[in-house]
Amino acid sequence: MNSHPTRILIVEDDHALREALLDTASLAGFEATGASDGSAALAVLDDAQFDLVISDIQMEPMDGHALLREIRSRYRDLPVVLMTAYESIQSAVSALRDGATDYLVKPFEAEVLVARIDSWLPAAPTPLEDDVVAVDPVSRRVFELARRVAQSDASVMITGESGVGKEIVFRTIHRHSQRAAQAPVAINCAAIPDNMLEAVLFGYDKGAFTGAYKASPGKFEQAQDSTLLLDEISEMPLALQAKLLRVLQERQVERLGSNKIIDLDVRIVATTNRDLRREVEAGRFREDLYYRLNVMPINVPPLRQRREDIVPLARALLARTAERSHQSVPAINAAACARLMEHHWPGNIRELDNVMQRAMILHQGDGIHLDDLVFEQMTPAVSAAVPAGIQAASREEAFLHEEDEDDEQGTESLGGDLKDHERRLILTALEEGRGSRKFAAEKLGISPRTLRYKLARLRDAGVAVPGV
Repeated sequence: MNSHPTRILIVEDDHALREALLDTASLAGFEATGASDGSAALAVLDDAQFDLVISDIQMEPMDGHALLREIRSRYRDLPVVLMTAYESIQSAVSALRDGATDYLVKPFEAEVLVARIDSWLPAAPTPLEDDVVAVDPVSRRVFELARRVAQSDASVMITGESGVGKEIVFRTIHRHSQRAAQAPVAINCAAIPDNMLEAVLFGYDKGAFTGAYKASPGKFEQAQDSTLLLDEISEMPLALQAKLLRVLQERQVERLGSNKIIDLDVRIVATTNRDLRREVEAGRFREDLYYRLNVMPINVPPLRQRREDIVPLARALLARTAERSHQSVPAINAAACARLMEHHWPGNIRELDNVMQRAMILHQGDGIHLDDLVFEQMTPAVSAAVPAGIQAASREEAFLHEEDEDDEQGTESLGGDLKDHERRLILTALEEGRGSRKFAAEKLGISPRTLRYKLARLRDAGVAVPGV
């Protein structure tokens, strides 16, 4: 929540109307200040901080368009709403392209103004963490649960689709635990070849295997007195699952090639994007290990089920991209925000991050507009306005990263010919790598997680997958 009452600047050259708007905003609990034209508004903005500007368009000597341009050059993230008469709607629509947040058509009822002010204000930062965006009640419950769970040492299983932010939940748990003084340790069970995973996890002594020229502690030792994340635990081979279960039960580990027993004080958090109960039933995951890890389950819902997070997340991701490229942060206009809210987001936050990075590259001027949004599965109407090179890249990415959406959405998966082509590419890459998923993912130019998703679909379709 804001540390001060919401402050609104109302810019209107009609004295009577300006006073009426100020009274309306004040009665609704907002701190409202008035200005008679654009020049006066800029003087007020130089002296005080405001959360929202509501301005008429037709004013002298500086009108609303000129004021908008000045605000965008000086206060890039300050929301600006323009008021206009019915016959000047086209002028307001043009202002949206220049970075206006929204517009109001005169005359309007006082209740309309009050009801819409909250929607124009920037999303309040969550009190949970500085780097956590949790505006939607659904996501707020997830992070509140994570904070409560952090107070115990119970093992946690975080589930959810790929890209929903499971690792952010893990960091929240660690940050609020009694182990927060120590750095957390993570291992991605899918990113390490099966024949190396045991050595990385448990460590090894000098001479334990060919190439072991010196001793090396494993992830369990590195996480002593801290928290260990077993990311994508469902990808761990069954034989190694049995060894992991023993370590968890006995709270002791032995390095490969050593007889020395090391006592452990490590808190375990695991993640998966699969249904582990189904994996257990299919014989791909040990039931005893499942119960050992699933003491406290936390499910992270997909982005489409927490839509109030979409625009705040987009702004946060855009700010991160801008910081990396040493650029100012552009505002996202109302039309672009509406389009972001409409999208189904099969790739969740990771897909949203990609869209905002593209928007940062494509945008011109101070704002992100509808035409700057390039989605991975684009409709013909949208793709027609996008440069051919971007379209080609988007189609290729859609092919390599395509995810199934909920059946009730009525969406269709890739056509039969494209599916056959995809299957041949994946199987050929696996055969060339003698079953190595790491080799196949690198050859295909996709992430290990995307490859795992594709392989799971092939298995479900009855396709024999080499090395899996």
